[in-house]
Amino acid sequence: MVAGLALALCAAVCMGTATVFQALGSRRTAKADTGATADAGAGAGAGGGGGGGGARGRWGTVVAVLRGWPFLLGAGLDTAGFGAQVGALLLVPLFLVEAAVAASLAITAVVGTFVLGLRLRRGEWTAVAVVCLGLATLAVSAGREGDGDGDEALRVTALAVSLLVVALGWFVGGRLRRGRAVVLGAAAGISFGLTATAVRLLPETSVPGVLAQPVAYAVVVSGLGGYLLLVQALQSGSVTAATAAMVICETVWPGLFGVLWLGDTTRHGYGALAAAGFVACVAGGVALARFGEVEEAQGA
Repeated sequence: MVAGLALALCAAVCMGTATVFQALGSRRTAKADTGATADAGAGAGAGGGGGGGGARGRWGTVVAVLRGWPFLLGAGLDTAGFGAQVGALLLVPLFLVEAAVAASLAITAVVGTFVLGLRLRRGEWTAVAVVCLGLATLAVSAGREGDGDGDEALRVTALAVSLLVVALGWFVGGRLRRGRAVVLGAAAGISFGLTATAVRLLPETSVPGVLAQPVAYAVVVSGLGGYLLLVQALQSGSVTAATAAMVICETVWPGLFGVLWLGDTTRHGYGALAAAGFVACVAGGVALARFGEVEEAQGA
């Protein structure tokens, strides 16, 4: 239990901090690109013409972001966070791990105040405290991980649903004018929840045996698909609305699925306390939803 809780907290810290450093890398590159564009414009004005920016300049910006140490550090932290999340999912209930992942927004907000100079309002500091209290409550009240890992039909269903959610999210989101960010954010959240659920459905077997399981590919499809849907959501409208929808859809249904289907439990007599802690984590994460994209939070 202690090891699983430590891994869940490690996942939250890594993922929340990764967002900050990736934003730092993007901001540094944007500033450098703005300066270079201004210099090029001045040179073109003095020399009478200049061509060649366009696509080459945009690709140069992307490469610069990918090569910068903040982005590489953020990518490494994201990878470590996902590994810690997988380890936690194998040791503690789904609702505890998903609540910890929602708490990563609190980490982003706090770390962003030091690294990016973000300013948190009083209500946001309150939300950070609520998230911490919720996690502490869950740590006290969470019981053992359930023994259920589903049957073959459920594993095949997980892969089919993963493909369906990504396809529908992409199709419907691309045709909406109003509420596009919310729909894409919700689809991303459902996909991320499917990733966590699929990890729990993996049977205990050797590496070749895992590769033969359809649910292993559900992890890949829902993880990558959810990331692409989230990127589209953040570019489609309100960052706060998109992130809030993602947080709710990523945490609520997997937690219920773990309790109702996989046998996750709380400590005897602590069910109401665990529910209160879970709600506190989700509510605090929603309140901090603008930090789903810290560059936008800084601009605000």
